[in-house]
Amino acid sequence: MAPDESVAPAPAAQTRSAPWLVRVPAGLFAMPVGLFGLAGAWRRAAAFGWPVAATTGDALALVASTLLALLLAAYAAKALRYPQSIVGEFQHPVAGALVALVPLALLLFVVSYGVPRDPAWIALVLGALALQGVVAMRVVRTLATGELPETAVTPALYLPPVAGGFVGAMALGTLAYPGWAALLFGMGLASWALLEVRVLNRLFEGPMPEALRPTIGVEIAPPSVATLAAGVIWPTLPGEVLIVGLGVAAGPVVAVMARYRWWSRAPFGVGFWSFSFPLAALAGAVVEVVRRGGWPSLVGGIALAVASLVIAYLAVRTIALLARGRLLPAPVAG
Repeated sequence: MAPDESVAPAPAAQTRSAPWLVRVPAGLFAMPVGLFGLAGAWRRAAAFGWPVAATTGDALALVASTLLALLLAAYAAKALRYPQSIVGEFQHPVAGALVALVPLALLLFVVSYGVPRDPAWIALVLGALALQGVVAMRVVRTLATGELPETAVTPALYLPPVAGGFVGAMALGTLAYPGWAALLFGMGLASWALLEVRVLNRLFEGPMPEALRPTIGVEIAPPSVATLAAGVIWPTLPGEVLIVGLGVAAGPVVAVMARYRWWSRAPFGVGFWSFSFPLAALAGAVVEVVRRGGWPSLVGGIALAVASLVIAYLAVRTIALLARGRLLPAPVAG
């Protein structure tokens, strides 16, 4: 099936001629999102008594924060100098959903460093949730009105309403607002249920266009992030309850790996960072189950190792793209 023109990548000539600032996509924020997730998983592993766990987690959080600051500066400059490019990205059927990565990164920054009940952190969360809500409403509207092209139905649609609900709940839980966190958690669950049938139906129809295949990693996210969020909101929740979430998460992992042959053939790009946060969240959830359920710490170590190796691989490949001047894609047309 050939890609629809509305979701097909722009020609290479357009990539070379456009200013680099125009070509800074919201999809780049998947990198700090994944790094923040991995930092949280390592910090949780400090409960095993591993001296290196907290240090590694803090170092990863620092790298993620630095990268987030650089990307925010670049994206703000893009918005000021090329506002039409931001509008085109927001209105694009696929890239529009990826804009949700910007507030997601901010919410994870709060999860990493937030101070309970602090007005500045509360303001940051409310601002991020407002942006998340705008992006989520657009996704829901295009789906509900039939405006979204069939080829644009990808797991990336989970990002605004589902990940926004779960990660927003984690941020509010970190700031000591468990009631509001539980409300957002419920909204995330409802959004997941509404989108699941549509997204899975599209995935089981056959391979997506090659340019969109890297987004398949987001399919792993909902159950993994939901399990992790539940552990953050309800710190006394037994491991036996969280393990149910791991069981649900196993299904999407198997489904994604079953299609390895067609998504792995796509040329490497930033889109493959879609695997980073879901795997980091899954590792964090496993660590929580191990800690609360009395499992051997080796199980948590294996989960951490897998997530860390995948993200390290993504980082190395991304640096290689940057060195060759091929990191930034063509600008998105609305």
